[in-house]
Amino acid sequence: MSGMIRAALIRGHLFMQGSLTRLALRVLDSAARLFPRKSSGPQHLTTGRRGEEAAYFYLRRNGYVMIARNYRSPRSRSELDLVGWDDATLVFVEVKTRSTRNVIPAEAAVDVEKQRDLSRVARDFLRKIKGHPPVRFDIVSVYLEGRDPEIELFKGAFQME
Repeated sequence: MSGMIRAALIRGHLFMQGSLTRLALRVLDSAARLFPRKSSGPQHLTTGRRGEEAAYFYLRRNGYVMIARNYRSPRSRSELDLVGWDDATLVFVEVKTRSTRNVIPAEAAVDVEKQRDLSRVARDFLRKIKGHPPVRFDIVSVYLEGRDPEIELFKGAFQME
């Protein structure tokens, strides 16, 4: 079997695994809504978690190989929401989630100060891996207005400071 065919079969298999995982998560989320529970914290944190989960699966479907979630460094107050490979490029992903588009765009929340913080955490992450791969910062905006999230990907949104 040629390498290209084998790669396509593996990608298809992995895509199906992702589809089954998403379906299982939706079923579990639906079942959880049937039972009363304590609040899991402020609504904006719940919205943020939902957005990160949607962004994770979106990036996986688009070929990213995810290697870390919610990476924190003791030297910074920020965290890297997602870290993954897009081919040979190591990508640090900031996810911004909104429940409506009636405010400023989600990606606009990644201001210069936030970019500096993310760059600091990314440098700490890079100290822990071998080699010097090319790196990129992407922003994923997630809008949870309808039944399915609307997702926008901004590749190379900013440079490391």
